[in-house]
Amino acid sequence: MSGRLLRLACTAAVAAQAVLAPVPAVAAPEPERSVAQLLTDLQQLYRQTEQATETYNATAEKLKRQRAEVSRLDGELARARLALRGSRTDAGRLARQQYQNSTGLGPYVRLLLARDPQHALDEGHVIGELTRERARTVARLTATEKRKDALARAARKALDTQLTLADQQKKQRDGVHAKLADVERLLAALTPGQLAAIARLEQQGVTEAQQRLTTAGALPADRPASTEGDRAVHYAMDQLGKPYRWGAEGPSAYDCSGLTSQAWTHAGTPIPRTSQEQWRQLRRVRLTELRPGDLVVYFPEATHVAMYVGGGRVVQAPRPGERIKVSPLASYPILGAVRPDAAPGTGPEGRGVAHDRPKPT
Repeated sequence: MSGRLLRLACTAAVAAQAVLAPVPAVAAPEPERSVAQLLTDLQQLYRQTEQATETYNATAEKLKRQRAEVSRLDGELARARLALRGSRTDAGRLARQQYQNSTGLGPYVRLLLARDPQHALDEGHVIGELTRERARTVARLTATEKRKDALARAARKALDTQLTLADQQKKQRDGVHAKLADVERLLAALTPGQLAAIARLEQQGVTEAQQRLTTAGALPADRPASTEGDRAVHYAMDQLGKPYRWGAEGPSAYDCSGLTSQAWTHAGTPIPRTSQEQWRQLRRVRLTELRPGDLVVYFPEATHVAMYVGGGRVVQAPRPGERIKVSPLASYPILGAVRPDAAPGTGPEGRGVAHDRPKPT
């Protein structure tokens, strides 16, 4: 009986503990984000992706120049080695000639013993000229050896830089892929209704920003394009409908700065590849002075660029998943504008005023 009572007591104690133990709290579901918050998140991801893309593009341009430098140095090194071989051949030939023409006697003794003093003088002149030529050849040989060594060091350093840039480019490419994956995950989690609401809210923001430019008198008056600007606009407009693809420079797809740089290259005025360098190197113009072909740069970090086509509109490669299209000037927060075919040496004319769109509420 005592054993049975003990088991019953233990069972009762366990049951009492189970009743008195606190019930684990069920995690509250994550509150659903508003359409405005979803739009803000999506815009931030797109902006980060484009910033990563422009960083990748800048490294790609550096790598392209570095490869050209490595090729140039390799060519110079090969020529220096050939020149060194030729200098060594010349030095050996002169040494043999000097040995063959030398009698081992001093020039004064040779003159006294010679049957024909004039011939001895001529021979001395030849030997002296050979000595001077040998000295020049030795000096040239020494200089060529030094140049070859310097070129070899420079070529090794240039190759090391190329390998570093290639590794950096690979990491940046992986970074772009990660950003694109973040965008895709967010889009995949949205319902068709949410996507439609986001598109309406974004369009509303663009319309309001464009209206503010109009009210403030910041939209440019109609101005004729330059000859080069007209060619650049025609090239860009011919690309309408082609997809945005990060890092692309055509002809089947473009990213934002790939489109603008290629348009101006085809117009006969090559410009920097990335939006940051276009903003940094090209002449600034005020928004009110825009003419077709000028470039409008967006966001404080200058991570997006489009081409003004007139009428308060731009042609642009907008972002991943979209196609080249004509959009309102205020499609994104404006940093300023630049003119690729401005007269050289005129300097910046003034920064464009940034016009940020209000955040959706």
